[in-house]
Amino acid sequence: MWKEFKEFAIKGSALDLAIGVIIGAALTGIVNSLVKDIIMPPIGLVTGGLDFTNKFIVLKAAKDGTTSFPSLDAAIKAGATTWNYGNFITLLINFIIVAFSIFMLVRAINKMKRPKPGSPPVAKDCPVCTMSIPIDAKRCPQCTSELGVAPARA
Repeated sequence: MWKEFKEFAIKGSALDLAIGVIIGAALTGIVNSLVKDIIMPPIGLVTGGLDFTNKFIVLKAAKDGTTSFPSLDAAIKAGATTWNYGNFITLLINFIIVAFSIFMLVRAINKMKRPKPGSPPVAKDCPVCTMSIPIDAKRCPQCTSELGVAPARA
């Protein structure tokens, strides 16, 4: 059992997953700072300082019967039941900004990885399963079909 566990833990996919989680956790702080400190201040300036986090509707009055509150914290402190739609809107806006930022980052990385026009191909499609494989491969790693002699590279 220990041997099987070691094989599982050392496998590339488990190690890749662990590395991805660690990098993702580190990237979370950077992305949150990007949204909070870089992107949101200009948006707040353009919208006149509009802050959705303090938008709410009182569903049930406080213990003393009060239904009007200056802030969400005051409503919660008084014991009112509230529907906090503003926090949801803020999180939705943050998600859209984060998703767009990550899209732009991935797009830039993919642009750097694209081969330059006129460079020799580095991959080919397997004629059996159509997976993309290295140009020098003699056997497809996906379907294990023999591909014959690999073409000579210039």
